[in-house]
Amino acid sequence: MKRGFKIISSKQDQDLHLPQRQTAGAAGYDFEASEDFVLPSIWKGNFIKALWQIHQQKQLTDGEFKAADASLKPYLVPTGIKAYMQPDEFLLLADRSSGPLKRRLVLPNGVGIVDADYYDNDSNEGEIFFQLINYGLRDYHVKKGERIGQGIFMPYLTADDEEKPQAQRTGGFGSTKK
Repeated sequence: MKRGFKIISSKQDQDLHLPQRQTAGAAGYDFEASEDFVLPSIWKGNFIKALWQIHQQKQLTDGEFKAADASLKPYLVPTGIKAYMQPDEFLLLADRSSGPLKRRLVLPNGVGIVDADYYDNDSNEGEIFFQLINYGLRDYHVKKGERIGQGIFMPYLTADDEEKPQAQRTGGFGSTKK
């Protein structure tokens, strides 16, 4: 088996679908949300209050900055899916074209990278989550089974004289901190 998808063990009985390409020419495999999920609008609460104060040329306290900044954090929408691939490949996560256009949902960093060694990691079995921000005016209610993003398997190259990393993956997001 070179590459593909599996449902994580804790969600085997939840009637999830493996990612699929929707047309013969599609590069991306569409991922679905594994559960209902509410993505709050960034234009609520502390963020808009801080913008208003800045517009009024008022000083914000550190606490107000932190509260406003917290309103902008992305949410991790679970898929219940893990991906296996060759050691010199990764899974590129990207927005579906309808995400920003119709739902006002975006990946905050534009793309996500799922490394080959993320599969079956200790912290979450390699479950793939889509980091999303809702920049629409209303909260967005993702329904279980709704397509939330796409993944494309990609090869990568390494530098000729690189010093090979010795670290082993121990977890999920941000697990290779220095």
